[in-house]
Amino acid sequence: MKNKWKMSFLILMVINLLTAIILFSLIVSPASSPDIPAKKGSNRDYVSFHVKSNKYDLNRLINHYLEQEVEDSPIDYRVVLNDEVELYGILPVFSDKINMKLTFEPEALKNGDLVLKQKSMSIGSLRVPISYVLSFIKENYKLPRGVEIRPSDKLIYVHMQELKLKSDMKIEAEQFDLKKNKISFTILVPVK
Repeated sequence: MKNKWKMSFLILMVINLLTAIILFSLIVSPASSPDIPAKKGSNRDYVSFHVKSNKYDLNRLINHYLEQEVEDSPIDYRVVLNDEVELYGILPVFSDKINMKLTFEPEALKNGDLVLKQKSMSIGSLRVPISYVLSFIKENYKLPRGVEIRPSDKLIYVHMQELKLKSDMKIEAEQFDLKKNKISFTILVPVK
């Protein structure tokens, strides 16, 4: 009977000793950090965040951005989002000022850029060809970097990732449906 107790005690002591050694080695050994897998085809220098917005908030953001980016433009203009994108401006003609309104139908492209297709136009009571007005705007308005006016195609192309944002962030348009007030973007934040 004494040998059974001795043997049981020795087995229990060996199990406790092995458990202590294993726990000690796990505590002392450096932890390996798991690799965070990147999405296929994604840029590893950026982390993406998906943002949904509405017309009201986006109106405020766009016009704040325009004030910061084009404050020394000789022509005053602003953008309003309703069921379409509306560009209001004042054209100086001699000593007079003429009101201008252009409306565009927005379309988010698969590459994250945004196309504004010309829908309608009014410049005072004048009838002027759309391509002429877009050419005039292109030559006389100071536009933000990344905004390209294509008069012959009657559209404005917004290279979203070229827009100058703080902290080198980039932005991609996912959905831009103004009639349903469904607006979403992907914001790319640099991590390197």
